Amino acid sequence: MTFQYFGFDALLRIISHLSFIYLTFWSLQSINLEILFRKKVRQIGQIRCVLILTATVMGYVASSFFLEVLLLFKNALFFVR
Repeated sequence: MTFQYFGFDALLRIISHLSFIYLTFWSLQSINLEILFRKKVRQIGQIRCVLILTATVMGYVASSFFLEVLLLFKNALFFVR
């Protein structure tokens, strides 16, 4: 394996993680999280923080699952050959 492969793999992982985090953040915005918190103006920052952290965790898990499935298919192709 060359350094080019590791560079491509790292770039793919970064793009995948950021894409899934953005997709999760975009999806979570449709949920009305304000009902889970007391309705005070000062808590808007806390609600946003929970939204960002939840999107980060869920996006990372989804991205890791996607990358793992991709790796399994790649390894399965070596088994078929």
